[in-house]
Amino acid sequence: MKQATGFNLLGNNKAQILILGSMPSVVSLEKQQYYAHPRNAFWRIMAALFNQDKIITYQQGEHLLEAQGIAVWDVLKSCARQGSLDSAIEKHSIEPNDFIALFTAFPQIKYVFFNGGTAESLYKKYVYQDLLAEYRSISYAKLPSTSPTYAAMHYQDKLAAWAVLEELSRADFSPLVWQGE
Repeated sequence: MKQATGFNLLGNNKAQILILGSMPSVVSLEKQQYYAHPRNAFWRIMAALFNQDKIITYQQGEHLLEAQGIAVWDVLKSCARQGSLDSAIEKHSIEPNDFIALFTAFPQIKYVFFNGGTAESLYKKYVYQDLLAEYRSISYAKLPSTSPTYAAMHYQDKLAAWAVLEELSRADFSPLVWQGE
């Protein structure tokens, strides 16, 4: 099984909000775009929150998120996986991204949101314990996965949960408590 490598961070060092996935899907890797699967709700949700529900291209989405102070990355830098499912990630192949370097280069980040439970659990297992105290004090929260494989929640419910981004992109960035398990 071939080791797949994720993408560079989408965003700039003015970002105050970081959204973390686990690892790009096969479709995303082929297209070299975050959340490129046509049934993934991520870009549809971003358009609803920040573009009056008008459809956006990938490049428009990049600019839209940057304008809102939002960056996107994945917990994993690389891993071996058959297909796109997070459950297929070979545990021995996991290489996490360098979050100490990220937080050093992006000192404005106040919130980290996980796009689903796998991203959160990978971060807790492979990243969080190695962070400096100042980076552990960043506010963390899990949001429902935008993946089409997470069908337990309807789109409107996912959109309602993700609306916290819209609120925070205009907020004073007061502390948020980690809502994970």
